[in-house]
Amino acid sequence: MKVHADTDVCVASGQCALLAPDTFDQRDDDGIVVLREEDPPAAQDDVVRRAVLACPSGALRLTE
Repeated sequence: MKVHADTDVCVASGQCALLAPDTFDQRDDDGIVVLREEDPPAAQDDVVRRAVLACPSGALRLTE
């Protein structure tokens, strides 16, 4: 599974970083998503999927 983040769409809500901090972070200056791990380990699939679904702006997506 690969994670994709569109920083132009991100609204800096931080839900992704709260739910899956090993995969997502936020920029210090404006809170926009930072992708820490583009291809997270399979053991984190569930938490990463939840974080993607929690994104209010739809800035995150997954591909298999």
